[in-house]
Amino acid sequence: MQNFPILSFITLLPILGMVIILFIPKKQEIVIKSTTLAITAIQLIAAIILLKNFNYALGGVNDPSSFQFIEKFRWIDITGFSWIGRIKIDYFMGIDGISVPLVLLTAIISFIATLSSWTINKSVKGYFAMFLLLDTGMMGVFVALDFFLFYIFWELMLLPMYFLIGIWGGPRREYAAIKFFLYTLFGSIFILIVMIALYFSTTEVLADGTKVFTFNMLSMMNPQNFTATGILSPLNPNNLRLIAYIGLFVGFAIKIPMFPFHTWLPDAHVEAPTAISVILAGVLLKMGTYGILRVCFPIFPEITRQLVWYIALFGMINIIYGALCALAQKDFKKMIAYSSISHMGLVLLGMASLNSMGITGAVFQMFNHGTITAMLFLIVGVIYDRAHTRGLDEFGGLATQMPIYAGFTTLAFFAAIGLPGLSGFVSEAFVFLGAFGFTSIRTLTVISTLGILLGAGYMLWAMQRVFLGSLKDKWASLKDLTFREYAMLVPLSLIVLFLGIYPATMLNLMNSSVNAMVKFMANAQTMYGSLLH
Repeated sequence: MQNFPILSFITLLPILGMVIILFIPKKQEIVIKSTTLAITAIQLIAAIILLKNFNYALGGVNDPSSFQFIEKFRWIDITGFSWIGRIKIDYFMGIDGISVPLVLLTAIISFIATLSSWTINKSVKGYFAMFLLLDTGMMGVFVALDFFLFYIFWELMLLPMYFLIGIWGGPRREYAAIKFFLYTLFGSIFILIVMIALYFSTTEVLADGTKVFTFNMLSMMNPQNFTATGILSPLNPNNLRLIAYIGLFVGFAIKIPMFPFHTWLPDAHVEAPTAISVILAGVLLKMGTYGILRVCFPIFPEITRQLVWYIALFGMINIIYGALCALAQKDFKKMIAYSSISHMGLVLLGMASLNSMGITGAVFQMFNHGTITAMLFLIVGVIYDRAHTRGLDEFGGLATQMPIYAGFTTLAFFAAIGLPGLSGFVSEAFVFLGAFGFTSIRTLTVISTLGILLGAGYMLWAMQRVFLGSLKDKWASLKDLTFREYAMLVPLSLIVLFLGIYPATMLNLMNSSVNAMVKFMANAQTMYGSLLH
């Protein structure tokens, strides 16, 4: 497996599928849908094979030998620039214990979202072409180790998501799509500026002895690779590293979304088709926290340690504010959207702990939130397809009319609350235990636990309004789940149950890499201090 370019295969396979779809006549809608389903199924199988061949014991941060399934070759190599000299950009991919759960998550959610998209009947060819392009962009972010390549994939997902919301969304789709586009583009500008500044501050030595600037993220994590005159070099005493860190952090935080950059998310979710809401909450939000963990933390470790209290503060705000907003909603989908803001705050809090338990909980929460929130948005889509309304106060008594649907909803709601025995409990427990162990953020952690109580409040209240009480006459003809809906909800339910009972399967994947990250961050102050002196 180490000799097969499986990361390129998983990442670029959807592009091949998109090209195939473009040659299929637009009237052949079933063929187009079946082709997309086959492509995402092959991608999922490849991700499972990748997982099976992954070495749990190998983990590191800034050493290429600690990454697996590495693919690296010279992509762009141009000389002759008067003041730059030579531009060298590598096609560099690899995964570790932090990225492999998210690669698997992306493959699972893409496959489930394809099934959810089966009801799309408007411009089917264009929809599934954009869908597959989005799939490539998301997967590429989690496997790229060259900052230039990472940024290409980061921006690649922006275009298809804009059209998927703007063309196939609800009544206010244009507004939601433009808002999403502008917010994300605003953040991307900061990422681009910092990326360029890091490029001109970092060098690597080639095999022939030539020293060149580099976009290699692992080289950027090694302090000895910084040039003395680079504006973002720790050898060049100024405040620009702090400013760059904040800009980079904001760029990633918009995608989480972190308060106060969260306002695009409820609009995007409410107007997006069900499948796109599933992808948006299941995968896209994780790109923000992954970017912080992969880029901000190891490239600017000394700044991270200075600002860790503020990261925890914004995590706490996300948890409490998101939960309070969810409690106030009357729209089923908007309630789930705000719950995502709250649960992503847990990821920030866990990352701020800078210890193995907290960061493990944060990465595990990324995966668990992806599967649980995918279930929740699918559940909203099921009832909306039948009733054409998402008003929580419009229903009542559906448990007797749709008992199987009510059972899946109960499982998803309890997993979101963090009920023991379900996957959400394990990751939340690790986050709170890890964060409580870090003295400086202990008070913020205690306040954040209110999110558990508020989460139980809005989830149980929603269940009461939708499923309990007397059934209204207009819902007496509603049918329970179809085979396609079973195919979407059963796999996610099994994952939630399995990881709740036996979480070691996922925790073992990330353990070595998380421990290496924690050790790297702990040594950062000494490492950078010795360089300055």
